[in-house]
Amino acid sequence: MIIIGEKINGTRKTVAKAIRDRDADFIKELAKSQEEAGSSYLDVNAGTAPVREPEDMRWLVKNIQEASELPLCLDSANPEALRIGLETVKQVSLINSLSGEQSRIDGILPLVREFDVELIILALDDNGIPETCEGRLEIIHKLIQLAKAEGLSEKKIYIDPLITAISTGTENAKLAFKTIKAIKEAYPQTHITGGLSNISFGMPLRPTINRFFMAMAIQMGMDSAII
Repeated sequence: MIIIGEKINGTRKTVAKAIRDRDADFIKELAKSQEEAGSSYLDVNAGTAPVREPEDMRWLVKNIQEASELPLCLDSANPEALRIGLETVKQVSLINSLSGEQSRIDGILPLVREFDVELIILALDDNGIPETCEGRLEIIHKLIQLAKAEGLSEKKIYIDPLITAISTGTENAKLAFKTIKAIKEAYPQTHITGGLSNISFGMPLRPTINRFFMAMAIQMGMDSAII
């Protein structure tokens, strides 16, 4: 199971404060604790304003790499922040993420060829998240072909079917399972990942829901999770 540790995210108040105060020890401890807990990758999301995000990304990557040798998952919609991160990392990284939104295609896809990265693909486009498995697969097919045209093999592609909360739709778990299974059948060499805790948002007993959902998602073909 490929675990992407998600705690170094500037949308969390404690991380935002550490970035603002340049508290390197706090960031390094987060990196170490996630590595010790079994992470395969460390997600790096500065979550700051676009004008300062590139430099914040550089600072985060530098300090994380002083504490951990794990590969990084650079998480941003800002191509310049991703570029700075990719120029700073010491090893091949994972980009989180490419969607069917034209701005993402134009800004992020060129980095795939230039830096020979691994890539997370999201099943959404400028019209939002499709409500059907078929709609999500249509976007995934398009993005995989674009990634392949940039020289990326299926083994370097992670597909996020977009796990959505059962609190907002009782069929959302079933939709996720159906989409995961369909992706694995169509692209058996790709990895399937996603934000695990999304499934239980707004619900009681969230850890229990997450565990049961994960067990069933693995049976459908999921081999990675952002946790």
